[in-house]
Amino acid sequence: MVQEYTLPIGAQVLARAHGVRFRVWAPLRERVKAVLESGPGSPAEIELIREGEYFSGLAENASAGTRYRYRLDGASPFPDPASRFQPDGSHGSSEVVDPAAFAWSDSSWKGAVLAGQVIYEMHLGTFTEEGTWEAARKQLPELASAGISTLEVMPVADFPGRFGWGYDGVNLFAPSWLYGRPDDMRRFVDEAHGLGLGVILDVVYNHLGPDGNYLREFSPYYFSTRYENEWGDAINFDAEHSLPVREYFASNAAYWIEEFHLDGLRLDATQQIFDSSPEHILTEIVKRARATASGRSIILVAENESQETRLARPIASGGYGIDALWNDDFHHSAMAAMTGRNEAYYSGYLGRPQEFISAVKFGYLYQGQWYNWQKKSRGTPSRGLGAAQFVNYLQNHDQIANSWHGERIHLLASSGTYRAMTALLLLAPNTPMLFQGQEFASSKPFCYFADHRPELARLIHEGRVKFLSQFPSLASLEKIADILDPGNPATFNKCKLDFSERESHARSYSLHKDLIRLRREDPVFRMQGEAGLDGAVLSSDAFLIRYFGPDGGDRLLAINLGVDLRLDAAPEPLLAPPEGRRWKLLWSSEDSRYGGSGTPAPENDGIWRLPGHAAIVMRPGSPADGADAA
Repeated sequence: MVQEYTLPIGAQVLARAHGVRFRVWAPLRERVKAVLESGPGSPAEIELIREGEYFSGLAENASAGTRYRYRLDGASPFPDPASRFQPDGSHGSSEVVDPAAFAWSDSSWKGAVLAGQVIYEMHLGTFTEEGTWEAARKQLPELASAGISTLEVMPVADFPGRFGWGYDGVNLFAPSWLYGRPDDMRRFVDEAHGLGLGVILDVVYNHLGPDGNYLREFSPYYFSTRYENEWGDAINFDAEHSLPVREYFASNAAYWIEEFHLDGLRLDATQQIFDSSPEHILTEIVKRARATASGRSIILVAENESQETRLARPIASGGYGIDALWNDDFHHSAMAAMTGRNEAYYSGYLGRPQEFISAVKFGYLYQGQWYNWQKKSRGTPSRGLGAAQFVNYLQNHDQIANSWHGERIHLLASSGTYRAMTALLLLAPNTPMLFQGQEFASSKPFCYFADHRPELARLIHEGRVKFLSQFPSLASLEKIADILDPGNPATFNKCKLDFSERESHARSYSLHKDLIRLRREDPVFRMQGEAGLDGAVLSSDAFLIRYFGPDGGDRLLAINLGVDLRLDAAPEPLLAPPEGRRWKLLWSSEDSRYGGSGTPAPENDGIWRLPGHAAIVMRPGSPADGADAA
């Protein structure tokens, strides 16, 4: 049962009394009324009583389903800043929701821990043709059977328009009406837990969207002019009147954990969250989220473009207590290797073997070195962080869209190289993340799309063209003119997945499922490098990673991104099998099931042969085989 007064502001259905309590922060207003527009208790206007900088009051006849807005000093009413639902969108009325009315069935669910995760990023609007929680819920059994363990849902907080990525949210407590009602989201999470799937939500605490954002009507102190934000006004976390703002965002983090039983949060663009307070707002959010989980384990992941590793260090050691960090460095090196291009922000990466060995061992590649693209040092040291604390990916929503027509990477790389890099992604000790449809090589693009009023839509389209023009390969007049309009519904609709491709692209689907199974079931890969690992460069295009296991049960992952490699001499200790054993082939990306051409024995008569554009996994044979066994 959700307790009364769980949020500092908003509309709360009272469990032990009749009615709804309304409370809102409006420090500069003289009078505030809750205007009940339809549903139980309407029509009515409830005069709220001042409580310092807040106003509150009880509407005895209101209940779940009542639609309302706040009238400020007699002017036209505005939606509730803490609305739990906007059934008519960002500019419409708020609806009273009773979170305690949903019957959960996940009481035995203990939450999610970082170790062993395979994360799956998804966008509700394009994951299915219908673009709803209910339609996505029907796909959960298939995701679970494929080996996915945690779903990372792109932002669902209410945003304006008919479609969008969700990063321009304006009602942070209201799940978007586009995807269904709040209980549809709860039902999705409840069923996911029943299938052993965790669910974390992408939240945006660095800015609010430009349209439908009425927070300033209630208080100008929500925003700060002290900092420059890439996407509009910075949030006021450290200046005068910032305490209610901090409470608003920390309560939002807790709200998703408590009222929707989520298993964690992904914090967007934390480098644009500015706070000089003694306790950073991110630390406060982490503490509140974990306390709200009440014994359940949750996963907190951060995106941080400047690669500040203190975010993932313990609070007691001066860190922020976040569990894991997105690792763009791994992605950028992989893109350079798979496409042969390293333009724009890829210019600091060559896609060479040492980069991948270092990414596997150390996480970030830039840990304080000069980064020429930005003309400044990039990153901080990762020493002391575990491999699982870095989330690796070959695709995510941003990076797919940062191409001409939102092309998937398997369409830009050779099939062999793509399979080999998929093996590295899914077998490395770091935490892997797939983007929706990646597991079956979806032919659907993922473009940037946002539905806004005409003038704002024009500015967004122009901004998109300007952003993509940093890539010389896209800067020609023909390609610039052909960049898809984010505001065109066709741009959005062409991104919807086609699940029939699970069958028509069965080779890719088998590749991903087999690798996830190997990661999960193999006793050495499952350890995620806890027994130690090391790597070696074999040529300008080939490298190996050795995973040390108990009792000599090591694993060898060899990847060759170039032509076939023959090593007549092998003066590399990591190639040596455990004493009295011999390497046996365990898995190959060249298996015919994945579209490969087969793999001969990699080692024969002391000569190593590594197929080009391929990955192989070796294990020691049984001791009875002996060092000289065939």
